[in-house]
Amino acid sequence: MPTAAPERPAELPGRRPGTDRAGRSFALPRGTGRAAARIGALTVCQGAVMVGCGLLITGPARGLWPMTVEDDVDEGLANARTGTLTTLSFFGSEAGNTLTVIAVTVLACAGLILIPRLPMWRQAAFLAVAVSLQSLVFLVITEAVDRHRPEVHRLDASPPTSSYTSGHTGAATAVYGGLAVLALSRLRGPWRRIVGGLLLVVPVVVALARLYRGMHHPTDVMGGLVNGSLSLLIVGRALLTDVTVTAAADVSPAPSSASTRTGTATRTGASGEGRAAVIINPTVTGAADRETLHGILDRHGYRAPVFIETTAEDPGTGQTAGALRDGAGLVVVCGGDGTLRAAADALAGSGVPLAVVPCGTGNLLARNLGLPLSPTDALDAALRGTPHRLDLGRIEGDALPATHFAAMSGAGLDAAIMEHTNDRAKSVLGWPAYVLAGIGTLRTPRMRLTVRLDDAPALRRTARMVLIGNVGTVQGGTTLLPAARPDDGLLDLLLLDPRGIGGWTRALATLVRGGAKGVRPSAADTPSTEDGDGDGVPVEFFTFRRAELTFDSVQSRELDGDPVTRGRRLTAEVRPGALTVLLPAGGE
Repeated sequence: MPTAAPERPAELPGRRPGTDRAGRSFALPRGTGRAAARIGALTVCQGAVMVGCGLLITGPARGLWPMTVEDDVDEGLANARTGTLTTLSFFGSEAGNTLTVIAVTVLACAGLILIPRLPMWRQAAFLAVAVSLQSLVFLVITEAVDRHRPEVHRLDASPPTSSYTSGHTGAATAVYGGLAVLALSRLRGPWRRIVGGLLLVVPVVVALARLYRGMHHPTDVMGGLVNGSLSLLIVGRALLTDVTVTAAADVSPAPSSASTRTGTATRTGASGEGRAAVIINPTVTGAADRETLHGILDRHGYRAPVFIETTAEDPGTGQTAGALRDGAGLVVVCGGDGTLRAAADALAGSGVPLAVVPCGTGNLLARNLGLPLSPTDALDAALRGTPHRLDLGRIEGDALPATHFAAMSGAGLDAAIMEHTNDRAKSVLGWPAYVLAGIGTLRTPRMRLTVRLDDAPALRRTARMVLIGNVGTVQGGTTLLPAARPDDGLLDLLLLDPRGIGGWTRALATLVRGGAKGVRPSAADTPSTEDGDGDGVPVEFFTFRRAELTFDSVQSRELDGDPVTRGRRLTAEVRPGALTVLLPAGGE
């Protein structure tokens, strides 16, 4: 007999009255003043430390190693000069020249603002402020510390500043080191480390060039490297990683609406940082969609969302994991069930909220959660809603590594339908493409399998379709698992085995009655045998926490609408509350 369904918790809350939209006005990002004060205070400390080190080098420590051997290093480099090295050192020195640094900074900031589809204001501010503060501290140091340049032939005109610290080296560290930080955090693929590494080499080259050309002592260029690095650390922590500055919120004259939006931004950002990462499937979304979604995020307080595209090789898991490592407080997924499943696999157990933006063909989870199927309406409703913890299914099998699914997984007829559904047909017809594919797969051979549910004895069954569900409704509003709920700490199993016209009629009648009642069908609705093999029973429902399915022959398998490697085994278990999803009031 099918196992009785354990008591299920109450359903998710109903819809709350919406709040009126209020007018928008510009405001600086929240926390800007506090961040500026922190940067200023730390910069003063930086200047004090650098000046203190300079006074120590020129005073009490000048008779100590390594200061006692610096003159020998300068003379050795001067004696080793060649025409080629002198030419190379000229270009290395020019990379840290004041005019070069200013030009690179201005061009880089302009590029960060103008080139991307979504301006990177925060990154541009990080670079500009770091370079500026390094220069300010450098000027303070040269005024406080008077150190003569090396007593060797200098290849450049000596500027009227102290030898300590190297301004070229400090400026190069700030600008090229800052660009390296942005490259390592923003770029993807094999070029990420290559570009970042090359940029980090530039300040070292500048330092060596300044030594070679007789312009500084070794401790001077070391001081420049430290000065530039401290500026990057202080500004980067305040503008890129600190929680002080969140996304700028729209300021509304209506306090209630403003507090609603601000509260949503704070509540949805699990880390409290108010930063959103948008995982987007480029095959189902265009530039216009992104601009619209950016505008909605902007209205809800996320002024600098990061858009990350999925690829054929990685449909969303790696991108989502990267966004979490970068400190995202909200992950928005724009795509179909496959993209959502991949993102949920990375989000499982993280506590970071997910906003579902249905852009695919099936959108099963969105339909079952009662979300609007318009991407813009879905995102706006989610950002006005509250976090809810939903279950995920964890599944693995032969040739199928352990992963998660959010809606449904199965084998047999439904998996064969997924295998035979043409991508072009899906893009043109939408979910009816599955119906057309299903007509050609109705003759999929019946399979024999062994079912082990929790601690119950093993069952032997025949079936045309095995469906494991975290939710119950599929495309077209058809309910296959009437008792399935995404937040009850349970998974549901459907064994479909109709035989002939009479069997299909009985199966459809059972599904219709179950869907109309909205509860798990009773024993009267679902004929079964207690000790037999279930032959002649068109539909069986089971509820479980862990299931082991072993098929007698290799079967087609699918996860959330995507066909996966065929195999003979599936092991599924529920992970209660593993996924945090933003649901509008009145959602499921």
